[in-house]
Amino acid sequence: MNIALVGYGKMGHEIEKIARERKHNIVSIIDIDNQEDFDSNDFLHHTDVAIEFTRPETAFPNYMKCFERNIPVVTGTTGWLQHLEKIKKECQENKQTFFYASNYSIGVNLFFALSKFLAKMMNNFSQYDVSIEEVHHVHKLDSPSGTAITLSEGIIENINRKTFSNLSIRSKREDEVPGIHTVIYRSEADIISIRHNANNRKGFALGAILAAEYIQKKTGFLTMNDLLKPILI
Repeated sequence: MNIALVGYGKMGHEIEKIARERKHNIVSIIDIDNQEDFDSNDFLHHTDVAIEFTRPETAFPNYMKCFERNIPVVTGTTGWLQHLEKIKKECQENKQTFFYASNYSIGVNLFFALSKFLAKMMNNFSQYDVSIEEVHHVHKLDSPSGTAITLSEGIIENINRKTFSNLSIRSKREDEVPGIHTVIYRSEADIISIRHNANNRKGFALGAILAAEYIQKKTGFLTMNDLLKPILI
């Protein structure tokens, strides 16, 4: 598979390493200082998929540049979801391919499923209040994280007494922490909590490559639920 990397920060470097280990080719690397390479021969004619990890303010323009060139996109950038309906429209009307996850770690996506299952049970126990805590490195721009937002959506879908306005999410930015997410249920009598700790960026990078492999010969708006459907409850 021929991969173009759009964004070449720490995640871009990790994705490059995992991609080469899995025998894929990196045919183009586009970063902030070489935007003209969206029109390069390698990007236009040799790219099977673009993997995009940049910043919230540059993500949507990058997606549209890829769509204009009919290049499928896998993205892990968060903080751009105000444009989500436009992306879905492009996929539906123009047969584009777009894969989005707020977190590409297989472990985190299993954690999402576990949190939803727990929320379904806790819907029956109003004495428990639920909250989310997340910790990331100081370079992360969006707060709360996309992962925390996905966790909150799963909780709100399954606990009738919770809405976006009354579900507490505490965000911390510390040193070089890859990511820690905790869902906490508190009552007067006890506390129940589940947590996911990322040790490094390898799990995120591998998930992005698995997504890129998955979307080959597919069109539409795709997520980790599609990729993991055979194993999720």
